[in-house]
Amino acid sequence: MTSKPQPIEVYYNAVCPVCDAGVNENRRAMEKRGAGKSARWIDMSASPDALAQEGISLDDVRRHIRVRDGSGRLHRGADACIVMWLATPGRRWLGHVAGSPLVRPLARFVYYRFADLLYWWNKRKGRW
Repeated sequence: MTSKPQPIEVYYNAVCPVCDAGVNENRRAMEKRGAGKSARWIDMSASPDALAQEGISLDDVRRHIRVRDGSGRLHRGADACIVMWLATPGRRWLGHVAGSPLVRPLARFVYYRFADLLYWWNKRKGRW
């Protein structure tokens, strides 16, 4: 007997327009392909204490998205995006490519540089 996989939990910051657009686009892709119940979407700007028990603040999520996989493990940044893509029908290929041993280090590098710039841009715009 196999147990039903647990939904992933996506912790994101909807105040950042780029982050919000990316997460919502992925959510729509999941819902369109019938996988809408395979994820929970937690906007940390509306629930800033959602990850407080794990020592993760709203500001931490402003910097890097977090995704809890079906086994309960929390992932950050590029690794979180990979988990989200692997859970999305039609995007699993992207998760496999980005998560491959050769591409993952590059995906992490690109994600963290972009995230740093995005955090700075949002701060400069007065979003936080």
